[in-house]
Amino acid sequence: METINPSAGSGKYQLIAFDAYGTLFDVYSMAQLAEELFPGHGQALTFMWRDRQIEYTRLVTLSDPSPSGSKYYLPFWDLTIRSLHYVCKRMSLELSAENEKRLMDQYAKLTAYDDSLTVLKSIKERGFSTAILSNGSKDMLATVVQSNGLKPYLDKVVTIEDVRLFKTAPQAYELLIKEFSVSKNEILFVSSNAWDALAAKWFGFDVFWVNRLGHPYEEIGDRPNYEGSSLSKVLEII
Repeated sequence: METINPSAGSGKYQLIAFDAYGTLFDVYSMAQLAEELFPGHGQALTFMWRDRQIEYTRLVTLSDPSPSGSKYYLPFWDLTIRSLHYVCKRMSLELSAENEKRLMDQYAKLTAYDDSLTVLKSIKERGFSTAILSNGSKDMLATVVQSNGLKPYLDKVVTIEDVRLFKTAPQAYELLIKEFSVSKNEILFVSSNAWDALAAKWFGFDVFWVNRLGHPYEEIGDRPNYEGSSLSKVLEII
């Protein structure tokens, strides 16, 4: 069900900012290769890999939420590899160096959702600034943006590397204000991850939650300003 709040007004936003992994890029597109390498286990591996990856970002940030960055910080690429190692051990799957390389090479070039390119292009044509705000490292994001042809339609790719604290730390969302010199209420933040949408809402952004799977929203915090079943629904409210 689409939820649109018309009172927000399309004229208030200067910047439309997107989460990357899970929002513009399909993290579960890894399943086909994972299934090829580990028959019968591909989908489970992919889901567990993603869950462990996010859990590691939270452990790093919550264990030392220092304004100067967590002393436990590791780049998202490193956490992604270590998450893969953990899940393969957990599932008793032997991960060869060759298969690790194949999986990580594929992760670097995740497939964008079908509407990512058209939505970004349309937003730019309407005169808005656009950005990615992601946990991903600079090299990861540069590769996946370029491989999917999104670079011409993004003004900036902003990464939490600069603060060494992963989302959902407030310092991560604050990066958008610093990079674009706009106020909170001039930013629309778009994410398909409910935890990310919730934290951005708590920070003070207006939020569009891309609920592709029709899941319930979180049971704490305020609801997002907008909700839609696809990224293209963002175009209806700007």
